[in-house]
Amino acid sequence: MTEKNFRTNYILNRLSIDGFANIKDLSIKLEVSEMTVRRDLKELSKENIVTLIPGGAVLKRNSSSDTSEEKYLIKTAKSLMLEEKIKICRKAASLIKPDDVIIIDAGSTTENLPKFIPENIPLTIICYALNILFNVYENNNWKLIFSGGYFHNGVLMFESPEGIETIKRIRANTSFVAAGGISEKLELTTPTSYEKETKRAIIESSYKKVLMVDSSKFGKIKISHFADLADFDIVITDSGISKECEEIVRNTGIELYIV
Repeated sequence: MTEKNFRTNYILNRLSIDGFANIKDLSIKLEVSEMTVRRDLKELSKENIVTLIPGGAVLKRNSSSDTSEEKYLIKTAKSLMLEEKIKICRKAASLIKPDDVIIIDAGSTTENLPKFIPENIPLTIICYALNILFNVYENNNWKLIFSGGYFHNGVLMFESPEGIETIKRIRANTSFVAAGGISEKLELTTPTSYEKETKRAIIESSYKKVLMVDSSKFGKIKISHFADLADFDIVITDSGISKECEEIVRNTGIELYIV
């Protein structure tokens, strides 16, 4: 086996296990320059195997199985109801206490949550989305657990059976969960089927479940059901929620915060 083939196989092996690879780490492990690693990753990108990101690459998932799903792009979603999502994140952050173990779900609503958590409080944070990871990894007061897997570019999420098993072995104080829609029957849905098992895992692994949804999600139904409203302890939404939906939520006995 040539040296280049050895590097490529090693990189692909790391990607299959972790879902992403860091150029600096690969350079050290392979005992080659970072420039060499960048060239290897660029070739894998041309072959549509990886997506290049700052400082490394993430493994692409074969999208052929996603053709029946609603197309969802977080880059578009994050610009919608932004002011409301910021308020929701600020309130959610106020529920976090020092030394908590928390799980932050993927999504455009949860993306800004870390920005409102006091930087000096010790925490353990479990996450599996690239945008969440970038908002937490630099804080030395926070212990980070990142479950790897296949990278879904649309939602910036990593997903795999191994990652789900990692989450199932953890017990968290609180999970902060997003949803694409809340039906009239109080079913929670998401635009993509590959998200549901991870969402179910974080709900099962946490003592307190917090649902973070802006008011536009009420009355909407997406393709994949992952939970019912009764599975949650707290709902945080914005003042755009209708009186009818507000009454329905309150009648379930769930604690409701309107920001």
